[in-house]
Amino acid sequence: MTLKSLSIILATTALGGMALPVLAQDKTGTNVNAEATGTPGGASTMGLAQELYATGLASGDALTVLTAAKLAASVEVKEGGEIKKTTTGDEPADDAEGAAEAPVDATVMLAKAKELAADDEVLTGLIADAEAEGSRGRIGGASQWLSRLPRGRSDVWEIPFYGNSYAEVAIVGDGDANLDVSITDENGNVICYDVSYSDKLYCDFTPAWDGYFYVTVENRGRSRNSYYLMTN
Repeated sequence: MTLKSLSIILATTALGGMALPVLAQDKTGTNVNAEATGTPGGASTMGLAQELYATGLASGDALTVLTAAKLAASVEVKEGGEIKKTTTGDEPADDAEGAAEAPVDATVMLAKAKELAADDEVLTGLIADAEAEGSRGRIGGASQWLSRLPRGRSDVWEIPFYGNSYAEVAIVGDGDANLDVSITDENGNVICYDVSYSDKLYCDFTPAWDGYFYVTVENRGRSRNSYYLMTN
């Protein structure tokens, strides 16, 4: 995503020997338009899919896992372009690798649903229908970046968003470790903050002006977490 120019340049014209003044946008305060609304899209859907999958896996419920798979398959996700990421904290001497290399995709979810369904003909039929449907009718608009974050370390992502355009940010972990997440604007104001025992977070807002936002992801667990940062 390319950030639009952060200043507005007005053409000047001669009128009675006087130049027009340059108008500057007020960028004080919190960079959020509290009155604006938007419709959650791909990032929200993928985050929900991962949460449902974790729930279905924990309970051994094939239908919940299938629902998660259908949600995941409904979103067209592309690899994000280059954005700035800074990782801080001491490198652990014995970084424990987690069980997962990344959050699972729709194909893995469908395979797990089939395993859990066993000989249930109704469920296996629904799973077969979902496999046949594949990615037809997918919604777009989601980009993702993968980070393999060791325990005790933090990533800080610098992400540009357009002013007055709905913005989504999702952190989707692999389930191996707790992640704490905060999102601030360029003035240091907190937009979203989550320190629950989870590795999944979703935040949506509408910036008041073009600007950078900083997504800090801290691994508070005991092993590495391979997570996706997702935006619209």
